[in-house]
Amino acid sequence: MGQSRRNSGGNNFSYSDKIDMPDAFHDGIEDMKVQSDGTTAVGSATTTNQGPWPREVLKRFRMIFRAVQQHSHWVESRAGVSSAQLWVLWELAQKPGLRVTELARAMAVHQSTASNLLEKLAKKGLVRRERISEDQRVVNLYLTDIGRETLMRIPKPAQGILQHALLSLPEETLFSIARDLDVLIAEMNIKDDRGALEPIGIAKDS
Repeated sequence: MGQSRRNSGGNNFSYSDKIDMPDAFHDGIEDMKVQSDGTTAVGSATTTNQGPWPREVLKRFRMIFRAVQQHSHWVESRAGVSSAQLWVLWELAQKPGLRVTELARAMAVHQSTASNLLEKLAKKGLVRRERISEDQRVVNLYLTDIGRETLMRIPKPAQGILQHALLSLPEETLFSIARDLDVLIAEMNIKDDRGALEPIGIAKDS
């Protein structure tokens, strides 16, 4: 359906994917209105399961997941770390001295997931732990020289293409996406929310 575009002359990952939109998309998008009750209508028909919209939304999810997977594979082939591990390096470069709980919050993952990521990075000599406060139970996290060198030479965006894109969107757009995804989650009857705190497309201990 699409293909990744790799810039051999630079250090940035880019992704392009083209979808052939039906005429209904171009015509209907102009007529799309939000009803007073929060439902969306195209023309006179509500978007239940009519027309091309379920397929078109599905295509967009596929594009997003495919791009995330390709970026993850590209990072690992270029740097020898997973995309989640690369994100850890980026966070520690932005805020040296983070605690594990703060790192987990920044990445929206379980604290145990953050600990596992750090353990793997520490074994590779990319991060170090220090107890510099009077409370020896508090561990602060820093990049090693090798970690900084690795971060400088591996693909951008270091925090991942999805997170990078989300950070670039205005708040009202993010609110709209979250609201609409909540509707989809409810329609799918998803009760287990543990997946919300696990990185996309990688093992729990990556």
